[in-house]
Amino acid sequence: MPDVGPTAVLPRRPLTVGELLDSAVLLLRGQARLLVPLGLLLAVGEQLLLHPLRLLADARAPEWWLEPDRLGWYWLLLAVGAGTEALIIALLGNPAARGAGAALLGRRAGPGELLRPAGARWGATLLAAAAVGLTVCLAGLAGPAWFVAYGLLGALVPALVVDRVPAWRAPGRALTLAVRAGGRAVGLRLLGYLGWWLIRLGIGIGAYHGLGLLGLFDLSAWSLPVATATWAGVNALAYPALACLDAVLHLETRMRTEGLDIRLSRAPAEVPEPVLLAVPR
Repeated sequence: MPDVGPTAVLPRRPLTVGELLDSAVLLLRGQARLLVPLGLLLAVGEQLLLHPLRLLADARAPEWWLEPDRLGWYWLLLAVGAGTEALIIALLGNPAARGAGAALLGRRAGPGELLRPAGARWGATLLAAAAVGLTVCLAGLAGPAWFVAYGLLGALVPALVVDRVPAWRAPGRALTLAVRAGGRAVGLRLLGYLGWWLIRLGIGIGAYHGLGLLGLFDLSAWSLPVATATWAGVNALAYPALACLDAVLHLETRMRTEGLDIRLSRAPAEVPEPVLLAVPR
């Protein structure tokens, strides 16, 4: 097995919170050629999907803020938006998790490898991502419960594509990993989401109003397309970043609670990579 030093994308040991966040950024940087274009494509689709709901809610660009007399539609908009975010992050979690697995073994997976359908379990991933999106959306309709649903489901896709568990076992495994170590994974996933929400809010609103200050064109006449493009661009980076955080958090949780790092250090060199990272049955 290759020796993975302290500068690796994902060191082979339990990590501090700061190290884990750094690993997520390093993974994103290494896989940006694939994850960011995919994130942009999905983020644009999300904006198009949410547009009719924004019209019904009379949400104003760029903040998409509330009109008091449209509270019901606005609540639905928030719930659907939370669900689409969770769905997109889960979809991006497939290549992100496989890239993180390769990084843990001391190598970098190229875009061609991550796009290759063989062994990627895309069918199961699509079903899992849809289930995650629907669960978070329904929890969003119930109010703050969507935070709980989002925090608990981060390991679902990594459990499919890295742990190689059967699809029917993946939800149970994801929930089990999420609540280990006092719910550490839940807290860190929500911390990452909050951090990127603040970044998205600052950039999305700041870029929009910055264009207005430049006075290059009548921003009020182009508020909808400009706001849509701005949010899609910001989310094209945020969603892959959150998927990378899920990927490294999943593997770090396995090292912390299951001794994955010890298992890898003792494995014979001839063991195939999927077998190394898979959960023993």
